[in-house]
Amino acid sequence: MATTDSWIDQELAGCQFKDMRLGKRFRKFLEQLSDGTGESIPFACQDWNNTKAAYRFLSNERVKEDTILAGHFQSTRDRFAATDADSPILILHDTTEFTYSRTDVESIGILNKSFTGKMKRGRLQHFTVCGILMHSSLAVTPEGLALGLTAIKFWTRSKFKGTNALKRKINPTRVPIEEKESFRWLENLKQSTALLGEPQRCVHIGDRESDIYELFCAAQEAGTSFLVRTCVDRLAGDGSQTISAEMKRVSAKGLHHIEVRDRNGELSEAVLELKWKRIQVLPPIGKNKQYPELTLTVIYAQERTSPKGREQIDWKLITNLPVRSRKDALRMLTWYALRWKIETFHKILKSGCKAEESKLRTAERLVNLISSFCILAWRIFWMTMINRSSPEIPPTTALTDIEIQLLDRLIQNNITQPQSKRSLSTYIVKLARLGGYLARSGDPPPGSTVIWRGLSRLVDIELGFSLGARLVGN
Repeated sequence: MATTDSWIDQELAGCQFKDMRLGKRFRKFLEQLSDGTGESIPFACQDWNNTKAAYRFLSNERVKEDTILAGHFQSTRDRFAATDADSPILILHDTTEFTYSRTDVESIGILNKSFTGKMKRGRLQHFTVCGILMHSSLAVTPEGLALGLTAIKFWTRSKFKGTNALKRKINPTRVPIEEKESFRWLENLKQSTALLGEPQRCVHIGDRESDIYELFCAAQEAGTSFLVRTCVDRLAGDGSQTISAEMKRVSAKGLHHIEVRDRNGELSEAVLELKWKRIQVLPPIGKNKQYPELTLTVIYAQERTSPKGREQIDWKLITNLPVRSRKDALRMLTWYALRWKIETFHKILKSGCKAEESKLRTAERLVNLISSFCILAWRIFWMTMINRSSPEIPPTTALTDIEIQLLDRLIQNNITQPQSKRSLSTYIVKLARLGGYLARSGDPPPGSTVIWRGLSRLVDIELGFSLGARLVGN
């Protein structure tokens, strides 16, 4: 990744479009989006010919999200292969929604119905929210460095009914998993595991939405591991009691002190009581003939008192990994806490790339655009986290020579040091300062927001510098 061009080339090396011209157009389009992060397509493309070419690319029937992301998936696998073979890799899974304001709802799809109040006769008044759902899987190291996406699924709804309304008509536990939207969790788990090729190193992490018995069985069949936050009080043991009843009889095996922030952003200490136990977990009653019983580890991390100004911490995790000590339990809690990284990735897509501000009219075009944004969002996230995990590596790992020179001219170093000995951390801080980072002694490392703002400003400055050099040269 010595230059901007080379990182794009690396991410697109595995893309194989049916028409070579589509590959060239996508490379140029991605470069334009990178130079104009957060801007509209016309702004990023700058003229009508390039804008029209971008629209044609996004609407081309031969262009799909799997083709756009094929190169990135391959690069993720390469980065995974370059990591320590003895270290686990965490696969973070989550679903997010992209909402759009459109009069023609059918061309994009329905997310839900939002109630705005009551009409004169007391009937509920509502409007339909249209948009696209995306289920993504992001590979990160235990230190939090994002290696890249391993799987992604998009879908829309032609109609929507609330969960409570559906339960009145059918028992959801008796519906085959293949007919549910939650089947995406299983698909992404299998695709991610197959992509990386070393299932024993993968730990799939999800929130309470991933508490799906079929997912546990799929992981077992694939020979991989999972760690999810549970919300279903399943039957355990001989079926006469539930997991929660079983855990009530488990005595606390340790305490853990952590610092948390309340609603006002003030730090306070929380004391968590730790419990864990290996339990025989039974499948849902309606599916007990389809799926086997599983022996899983349940971990409870619960705050002993009710704090003021914030919610009480109550984490109930379930995993097929063994927990033999307090150290193992704390490792699981640390891994689960990294799940928020994928929330940050989605934030970059929406706030940095502004994926929800696009005016494209159909779901197919929007999906292709969001897929392109995913590559840019990963790079911003990668630059943010590599500064924290490997701050001493050379700056050319993430920035071009001209970007390094411009940052040196724009922001002076506090300490006199030869340029050859300056690390990536030095230049990431300079880049973040362009985006509003104050770089005070007590400030935390720069986050993704100031990184993408700094990148946007640096692109504009580099363009002005290049034009100025040409004018002077002439």
